[in-house]
Amino acid sequence: MLTGKQKRFLRSKAHHLTPIFQVGKGGVNDNMIKVSVLQNCEEDKNDVAEALVKGSRSQLVQTIGNTIVLYKESKENKQIELP
Repeated sequence: MLTGKQKRFLRSKAHHLTPIFQVGKGGVNDNMIKVSVLQNCEEDKNDVAEALVKGSRSQLVQTIGNTIVLYKESKENKQIELP
């Protein structure tokens, strides 16, 4: 579980990033996990975030606007050192 301090640190790291994935009208499914919720998405962004966390076994850092920030620690190529 991420602490508040760790979440703030990760939010600052993610702020300048452009979302790589998008969730559209079809929502989230098992085969394709996508992470900027488009306006035409029929699912609630919090439900999308939950599905992404569960499907990717990651942790939710924040949901802001239509952007979801997730964190999953790398076991082989750790690049972020959490405080």
